[in-house]
Amino acid sequence: MSNASGLIALIGDAPHAWTMVNALRNRFGEFPVFVERGEPASAFWARRKNKLGVSTVYSMKAAQLAAKMTKPLSRARLSELRSTCDASPVPARMRFDVDDLNDLDTIAKMRALKPKVAFVASTGMLRRPLLEACACPVVNYHSGVNPAYRGISGGYFALANGEPELFGVTPHLVDLGVDTGPILATNRVPVAANDNMQTYVTLMAAKSQELVVDTMAKVLTGEAKPQPPSNLPSNQYYAPTLGQYLVNGLRRASGRR
Repeated sequence: MSNASGLIALIGDAPHAWTMVNALRNRFGEFPVFVERGEPASAFWARRKNKLGVSTVYSMKAAQLAAKMTKPLSRARLSELRSTCDASPVPARMRFDVDDLNDLDTIAKMRALKPKVAFVASTGMLRRPLLEACACPVVNYHSGVNPAYRGISGGYFALANGEPELFGVTPHLVDLGVDTGPILATNRVPVAANDNMQTYVTLMAAKSQELVVDTMAKVLTGEAKPQPPSNLPSNQYYAPTLGQYLVNGLRRASGRR
């Protein structure tokens, strides 16, 4: 596979990740894409139970089920947003499908490729051996404004907390923490009245393609500079619980924050 740019991508198989990959392909041409299948859902939720407790995890699952029931109401908005981006996966000949990006075989492939820059979106945690194998800047696309909304559902919680000005995305350098690396750019994204939990991530991706491409171009040429440390509080979020989902939904329906 030709890779004149020296760029590689490490992603999960998610539409917003493919949106960014295709935006980068349009600018830089073809490059290797590692697609992480990820751990089974049972293993993911088992880890969450150990960290957050059984009742919290079941409440999170209930909230996800409730949100899925409203998904048909968002079809028109999702169609509108998806018309502005390409979220189609690249052909198999241009990608490496792996169970875990941190496994020894993937690490060996990274060393062999000798990338100049690695782009990351929607993966599990990247461990030290993988980052050392890349031996280059590793840039994560985070669906949230760091450091205030690290982790999962950053946009959702920004709105739930009455901070729509902190609804957006953050390209940042990867370290060993959860979205704690130096920030390269931030894109604050306006939210429409017909946006909701089903559209937030798609909205962010659709409106952040140019920012991500420009940021990666600067990283490739060595022109990117981390922003000064933010004065925002640093908070990590997980998926909303059923109680949070219902209360925040009622607040939004009544026009209150």
